[in-house]
Amino acid sequence: MAKRLNGKVAVVTGSTSGIGAGIVTAFAAEGAKVVVSGRRKEHGEEVVAAARDAGGEAVFHPTDVLKPEDCEAVCRRAADEFGGLDILVNNAGIFPRATLEESDAELWDQIFDINVRAPFLCSRAAVPLMRKRGGGSIINIGSGNAFGFHPPLFAYCTSKSALHAMTMRLASILAKDRIRVNWVTVGWVLTEKEFEVQAGEGHDREWLKQREADLPMGEYNRVEDVTAACIYLAGDASSRVTGSDLAASAGMGVHI
Repeated sequence: MAKRLNGKVAVVTGSTSGIGAGIVTAFAAEGAKVVVSGRRKEHGEEVVAAARDAGGEAVFHPTDVLKPEDCEAVCRRAADEFGGLDILVNNAGIFPRATLEESDAELWDQIFDINVRAPFLCSRAAVPLMRKRGGGSIINIGSGNAFGFHPPLFAYCTSKSALHAMTMRLASILAKDRIRVNWVTVGWVLTEKEFEVQAGEGHDREWLKQREADLPMGEYNRVEDVTAACIYLAGDASSRVTGSDLAASAGMGVHI
């Protein structure tokens, strides 16, 4: 069976672990050449090795998405290493817990800088390279929290709402360039980072297991659910799909 991303070049931000690492490996298995990005070189090289084992090509590029020059550089690396850029996945994100009363200006800026400003900077850097290829796909990794409200995640929820709005604006602006911009709604995925956060709140794995039955589909979202959505949005099968909200969230991202 033909690989769905043969000949395509991708940058995945925040891809040294978790969902981002899963996206890299899935893209590589479908024939893509991928730039792994993040601040942890050792973890990044492990993801590169996994991508190569999956049958694709990959390189690691150290990236701090808070720095505009790094956002430019990681996209240039794709062009320099692999000849162009077809796909950008804005996956890097943080989700510190804080209610409205607990959120100060410093926390607000930290969350918005990574969850909203960085996708803007990376998208701005990617667009000229995608225009040279005659089009491309920008995929923003979202959250069901953009549409609901969890009080301990006040700033995070708001940042994801802002990212959703930006996704739709970019989709409208870039349609003429055949650059598609879409959003994937993610539910509750038990990555290692999520386990760390839950442990910090006094919740062990047994507690998480007991919560599963109460979820909309009776089970947690999986990294594989998100990667499948990204493969579709990155590939030619979605060549007419832009401005979409693909809810691969196991029922947690349903909204009106």
